[in-house]
Amino acid sequence: MSSAWGNKVKISVFGESHGSAIGVVLDGAPAGLKLDMDELMLNMGRRAPGRDKAATQRKEADIPNIISGVLNGTTTGAPICCVIENTNKRSGDYGNLLTKPRPGHADYTGYVRYNGFSDIRGGGHFSGRLTAPIVFAGSICRQALKQNGIEIASHIYSIADIYDEPFEPVEIGHDLINRLNEKSFPLIDTDKEDKMRSVIENARLSGDSVGGIIECCAVGVKPGLGDPMFFGAENVISSVMFGVPAVKGIEFGAGFDMTKMRGSKSNDPFKYENGRVITTTNNNGGILGGITTGMPIIFRAAIKPTPSISQPQSTVDLQSGENATIEIIGRHDPCIASRASVVIESALALALINL
Repeated sequence: MSSAWGNKVKISVFGESHGSAIGVVLDGAPAGLKLDMDELMLNMGRRAPGRDKAATQRKEADIPNIISGVLNGTTTGAPICCVIENTNKRSGDYGNLLTKPRPGHADYTGYVRYNGFSDIRGGGHFSGRLTAPIVFAGSICRQALKQNGIEIASHIYSIADIYDEPFEPVEIGHDLINRLNEKSFPLIDTDKEDKMRSVIENARLSGDSVGGIIECCAVGVKPGLGDPMFFGAENVISSVMFGVPAVKGIEFGAGFDMTKMRGSKSNDPFKYENGRVITTTNNNGGILGGITTGMPIIFRAAIKPTPSISQPQSTVDLQSGENATIEIIGRHDPCIASRASVVIESALALALINL
């Protein structure tokens, strides 16, 4: 089982949801980066469980214990190792999963792939809990990118069939970026929050879950980044995004809506502005031929409904070889998307620092 990713800047994620700890090794981060721990902890808190009714009530402090690579608050250039303790475990909730895999989870595929030896408690190494190390590593990368004029933000574009306003594709203001980065439930149109929360709460009360879409952007990315055909900007970004549990799709710019356009509408016309080349529209999401254009990078990631629901579901009994039913107990998010924004932002930071 390998959970390492990256070329120039590499991460290796370790641990299981109900093990003693989870963590990450970040290799290749620049030396001399003065870390803003307040900003880093803000990001950790946006992802952390137990802080919002729309999320699981499993409470974890998610305090990163930096073992190496940082001295007096500054990166040394050595690999940065971070350990995050698991303090709130109820492993007894998962005893029947040894023989009855949960629909929508990796219980069955993990059982087959690892010959029945993978840790199934809380999803083990497949759990969304493993996104906490991604946020830690991505937050460090974000601070390095910010020194080079690159800023990242995201918002909850949709929960079920309730939609927020999209990013303005050509120019995304710093005030909006700063506002979104401070919120645990980031929205451009804050009037949509009550409707979204109502949908999530209705799903929770019925023992069910809902999915959503996260729209993410990066501004200040210079043109010319990416190596086609197979290591273009879209390839690299997509590669790390699919390392985030529950991501089931990604589209850049106008995405699938481009199939409804004619070329005369989908093409982004060029022009000079203040001595630099820009496009007057941004249907391609800031990337052409796998190479960044200098316009905002914009993409949307589809987050599936939380597979852990409390309704009875059909499954199989791997021990008896018969069909069976399962009722999942424990503490689970009625909507993963409400905590996914900062994870998607962090994954984008990892992709950009490698580009």
